[in-house]
Amino acid sequence: MLEPRWRRHAVSTLPISLATAWLARQAICGILARLGHPGATLDDSFIHFQYARAIAEGHPFRYEAGEPPTSGATSLLWPALLAPFYAIGFRDVSILWPAWALSFVALGLLTHETFLLAQRLAGTPCAVGAASMVLSLSAFTWCAASGMEILPFAFCLARAARRASEWAESEPSRGDRPSLAELVVLAFAAPLLRPEGAVAAGMICVTLIAFPPARGARGALWGGLALTASVCPMLLSFGITGSFASSTARVKLLVGNPYFTGATLRAELVHNLRVLFGTLLDGEQWSAEFVPHGGAGLLVAGLVALAISGQRRRARWRAGCVLALALTLCAPCAYVSFLWNRLRYLWPFATGWIVGLACLARLLGDAFGTIRPRARVAAPLLCGAMAGALWTRREFAISDVSDSANGIDRQQVALGRWAKENLPKDARIGVNDTGAIAYLSGRRTFDIVGLTTRDEGRYWVAGPGSRFEHYERLYDKSPDLLPTHFIVYPEWMACDVVLGRALYEATVLDSTILGGRTMRAYEADYSLLGSGEQPADANLRVFDSLDVADLESEAAHDYELLSAADGEETVALSKGPDARLVADGGRTNRTTERFVVEPPKDAPWTVTVRLGATTTTRVHVLANGSEEGAFDVGPSPEGASWGEYSFPMPRGSRGRLTLELRFDAGSPAVFHYWFSRASSS
Repeated sequence: MLEPRWRRHAVSTLPISLATAWLARQAICGILARLGHPGATLDDSFIHFQYARAIAEGHPFRYEAGEPPTSGATSLLWPALLAPFYAIGFRDVSILWPAWALSFVALGLLTHETFLLAQRLAGTPCAVGAASMVLSLSAFTWCAASGMEILPFAFCLARAARRASEWAESEPSRGDRPSLAELVVLAFAAPLLRPEGAVAAGMICVTLIAFPPARGARGALWGGLALTASVCPMLLSFGITGSFASSTARVKLLVGNPYFTGATLRAELVHNLRVLFGTLLDGEQWSAEFVPHGGAGLLVAGLVALAISGQRRRARWRAGCVLALALTLCAPCAYVSFLWNRLRYLWPFATGWIVGLACLARLLGDAFGTIRPRARVAAPLLCGAMAGALWTRREFAISDVSDSANGIDRQQVALGRWAKENLPKDARIGVNDTGAIAYLSGRRTFDIVGLTTRDEGRYWVAGPGSRFEHYERLYDKSPDLLPTHFIVYPEWMACDVVLGRALYEATVLDSTILGGRTMRAYEADYSLLGSGEQPADANLRVFDSLDVADLESEAAHDYELLSAADGEETVALSKGPDARLVADGGRTNRTTERFVVEPPKDAPWTVTVRLGATTTTRVHVLANGSEEGAFDVGPSPEGASWGEYSFPMPRGSRGRLTLELRFDAGSPAVFHYWFSRASSS
């Protein structure tokens, strides 16, 4: 007589449940012992909590009531899952309890899915080893304790791979295929948990097309529905904000970043891939906390073993799904940086690599077995050794959970609570970490990074000079949109000219999860906005100007970035003719300037440029490709950040003129151009 299915299921899941509960106890009790209350290991967790509150309060996708809709959460679905808990009373940091519960349950489910996914490819003993590796990988425990969507997303990916595989492997006549509705739900849920979940929708789409549930158009419809799911986040973002790209994508992706195009973009992608395979998978630097040193070769060999196992065990489709899952680990290489937040962008795809290690152990065990049959026991022993190697990182990682939560609590959380107690209710706080400060202060925020404040992302990506120029435009048109206060890392803000009196600070020296040691609260000071708009020579008859680093002004003059690189913008202070301070944004390290201007017809005119040089150089002026003259530039005067130089242009120019400046040496910083009519004399 067969054992009841529920009993077999209980026997297989009970050890996983107990192990997961023990890991949850270790991580959560460590936080509670250190803080005395729940705490998140990442400030970004509070972004999701804030969006969850917005849903519960009836203004979904608006980070604060009355603000424009934004798509600033990494996950669109995770806040929706947390919103009911907020609505029934899990407020403040107590929202972490349901977040932890969902995350650690997802860790247990992920462990079970990994076992089932690996079972046909590597056999039951090695599948048990794969499940053990999931529990031993302390990165999963760390991420579950973060309160983020990472573990639910990882579970969703693994289940999508398994159920798509089972659909392909089953016979319709036997009636043992997975539920079609479940496949479609997974196809939509994975991308909504995180955009990279499109890989799950893609594998389900391809599976339903290759193995249609029905003949003809009806069968193709299901595949098309799964394909629609893969672009669901883009469609939702467009419906919310009018842009297909989420604010997170616009800020973090290399594609679309003005400083990474063509060869520069390709070089950065290659660099990121080298860091991934040469450093992170090898357990060095940023991944040393979670991954044993020297394991990159073993991991790559695991993927080869995965492909071989799929061929040998007639599970090619399953192997293909797992390979797709594993190789999506490369997707974050398209980010400007994926090294933040304990590599949280990478871990959801680790399941595929773990299954590969199980397959490698099985192949090696089979190879040993051909020499001596009893040596086949090497396969589960190898899996155990791999799990043990991962387990050696557990103690340090568990300690880091409480260290990180403590750092966030002493800095962002503390500043959020300070703002609630000390800032006016109508204050608007400029922030570079927008999570805990917004969630706990109850004050409106202005996200200078642009995740949760619409349209700010492009100025953050451009650099501090562009942010300064943008604030000048806002101050002229809509000053009420600007922050009344800032709570920022000053070095991240890189725009000290708008930071007024310091009010409070939180300094944490012993936490590596933070963006800086000191985060400080300031009054906003806009007294220098607009101070650099006019040239030193008040007699110039200006008919047009190009404000370098002002994105709107640059666009109006077709200003070319040329070799401009990330990090080369600046905001400089200098003394004007009347000894008052003048501030202007600009671009440094310039070797060539090229832009378009429309001069007066048949009249002489003059170009005045504000630039800062550290050495004497000759500047060649070209108009429509022909050299019109040259002038010499010396080092900026002592105590000044720049000098202003004028040079005449000939009459007879008609229509828009491409003007080019070439610097022989020195690579100066350029801040401003004014175009003026020659004086009538």
